[in-house]
This record gives sequence, C-alpha cells and structure tokens, in this order.
Amino acid sequence: MLTWWQGSIAIPPTYTNLPSGAPEPGGCYYIYDSHYRLLRTVFAHHGFYPDEHEFLLTRRGTALFLASKPVPLDLTPYGGPKHGKILDSQTQEVDLTTGRLLFSWDALRHIDPADSHVSASDTSASGGVWDAYHLNSIDEDPDGRLLVSSRNMWAVYDIAKSTGKIRWQLGGRKSDFTFGRNAHFFWQHDARFRPGNRISMFDDGCCNQPGGAPEQKSHGLILDLDFRHPRAKVARAYYHQPPLFAASQGNTQALPNGNEFVGWGQTSYYSEFAGAGNSERHASRGLLYDVRMPGSNISYRAFRNAWVGTPYYRPSAAARTAGGHTARTAGGHSTVYAS
Repeated sequence: MLTWWQGSIAIPPTYTNLPSGAPEPGGCYYIYDSHYRLLRTVFAHHGFYPDEHEFLLTRRGTALFLASKPVPLDLTPYGGPKHGKILDSQTQEVDLTTGRLLFSWDALRHIDPADSHVSASDTSASGGVWDAYHLNSIDEDPDGRLLVSSRNMWAVYDIAKSTGKIRWQLGGRKSDFTFGRNAHFFWQHDARFRPGNRISMFDDGCCNQPGGAPEQKSHGLILDLDFRHPRAKVARAYYHQPPLFAASQGNTQALPNGNEFVGWGQTSYYSEFAGAGNSERHASRGLLYDVRMPGSNISYRAFRNAWVGTPYYRPSAAARTAGGHTARTAGGHSTVYAS
C-alpha cells in the first residue's frame, strides 16, 4: 500500500490561526494499492483534524494516526493569556472497514503542559494557540504498547494501550531515565521501538522556531534503555559531514540489511549509513549514499523500500519535435513525455 496525508498546514505569515506546521481543517488520509487505486479515505474523530505527522496501517485492519485541534484554555498558569487556546493532540485508531473509532489517547489529559519547552506567552503569531506538545510520531510493539514522541516536550512516552497510562517517559523535564554521554536529545522526531530494549529517533538538536539556536548537531540516534537502573546510553549514532542543523522533521529508518536510512528533514538531505554508525568527531565514517534535493525541496521523512507499481491504466505519452525538424533529420530532436 501507499498512504499519505492530504491537506494544508499553517505556515506564518500566510496563516496565523494555528501554530506553524499544524494541520488546517479539511485534511484526510488516503490509502492506495499497488495499482494506484484509492481503497480508503480515513478521517479523524472527536472534532480533531487529521494530522500530517503520522499514519500507520496495522495487520488487524486498522489505522493508527495523530489528530489535533485547538482547545480553549486559561493559559495564565503557564504565562499565557487568560482566554487562550492550546493545540491538543490525540492518538486515534480506526477500523478501516467501518471507519469506527476503536481507541483514542489524549495528550492534554495525560501530559502536564507546564513541562513544555515552548513558552505559552509566545503565541502572537499563531492566533493565540499554544503548541505545548507537538506530537509527531507513533509506534506500536507486538504487546500493544505505544511509543509516542512529543517534539516540544523533548520527550518520548511509552503508553499502555489497555489503560492509557504512561508506563515511562524518556527525556523532558520529568524523565524516568538518566542519560549517558551524548544520549540527550532535543526537538526529536520519528521515535521507534527497536529489538533488545532499544529505541531509535531522529534527533533534530534544533530549534525552537523561528530563529532558535541549536542545542546540538542533528543526527540519527539509537538508544539502549537500561530499565534496572534506569539509564539511556547511545548504542549507535549517525552524523552528517558537513554538519546539518534540521530545524524540523526527519527520520531514521532501519533497513533489512542492517544499514540505516536517515532523512534530514528541513535540510533537504537523505543518506544511507553502514549499521555501525559514526560519531560527531568522525561524521564521514560509514556514509554509503548521500543526496541533496534540488532547490528548496524537502521531505518530512525519507524511506528506502522495494516497490513495484502496476497501474491499471495504460501510460500516457506524447512527443514534441524541436527546431522544425523531425527526429530523423540532422540537427533535430524529439522530446518524449510519459506519465
């Protein structure tokens, strides 16, 4: 299947009714098959807007995704206006056959917004809406636990799906783990379960937009979690040479051959590394493949996967002859366009 979110996002100064990067109303998710035929259109529930940050298909015929909406809230306890709003986020699961909501988990009910690293007083450019959480990824393990990343909390949460309780928090102001050397992360994206008590993510290390100073260089990151002590330490890291500072977006994908594929988000790069990784000091080691997209093109995440598409319609083609000559005439050429 191919899946994507379709919609528009708030980008100041064009939009000022929502925080930068938040989904506008009217979005949805599409599911297409390998013949490029639309199978399902998926919508959010509870008045939330389908969110561009995550959409996962499960093997039980459901979809897990993030959804958000502004909620009225007195922000004076957090240094904001009395008649303010907070951008709440939910993790939702729907049945793909019926569209029925099967599960939801609400950030505002479970995470104290006071722990945010984004000030509630800084909402003038977002219609008075405080982006305290900015949830940006979900992962699910075979036991039904959810791993949810909150960019603006600098934290990742392990959630018991059966109860909705947070089992542990990694990072942020109330972390249940201490950190080894270089294990801290900031403004992270794409948190994923890995085998052997490991998790991976893309550590942006940068920045509270707009114009924030970076905490550290962006890099792919795999952490070992020691639950006995509890402590997090670096298992593998993937730095770029020259150094990159991704103010938003990015991902770290495990490949079947043991390599890692890193999308560098807002910086326009994507790269493949040997599985052993590298260090900040030796960032050129292990790099197998590196691309910078042209112009201002970026991709929220980048993936390397095998894909075979077999369209159910014939391709369209057209030829244009240049220079007043046919393709057989010396000096002339034809350009063929195919779709």
